[in-house]
Amino acid sequence: MDNTDNIILSILKENSRASASEISKQVNLSVPAVTERIRKLELSGVIEKYTVRANPYALGYNLLAFVIVKVDCSENLEAFQDAIAGLPQVLECHHTAGPGDYLLKVLFRDMQDMENFLSRTLKDIRGVADTNTIICLSTLKEEITV
Repeated sequence: MDNTDNIILSILKENSRASASEISKQVNLSVPAVTERIRKLELSGVIEKYTVRANPYALGYNLLAFVIVKVDCSENLEAFQDAIAGLPQVLECHHTAGPGDYLLKVLFRDMQDMENFLSRTLKDIRGVADTNTIICLSTLKEEITV
């Protein structure tokens, strides 16, 4: 990747619907050259997919929390991973080193929704031994920049 690829990627991260024509004007390349660069970024896996970023607050999700989860033994890791993968309110799940085994990023409508998730959904998953929940008050930065 060169500087032009980085600029193209930055434009697409800001607006994944930007046309090759729009991008070509910003990077001073022909439309076919931009199209080819985008194709190469896709084929190399730099661009994984194009998506819409929905505003969770506009959809009624007003509470974001991070949940640290300890799993009781390695025999239950696969069951835990399968269960978490199927939960739509879990935005991210990271296997971690530190105070817990997994860090979940979870969206909730309200405190009752969070309580139901923690008390019923999460603690009912085989292997969940302990959780620690951190409520997000605000988000200063949330993006992937490379």
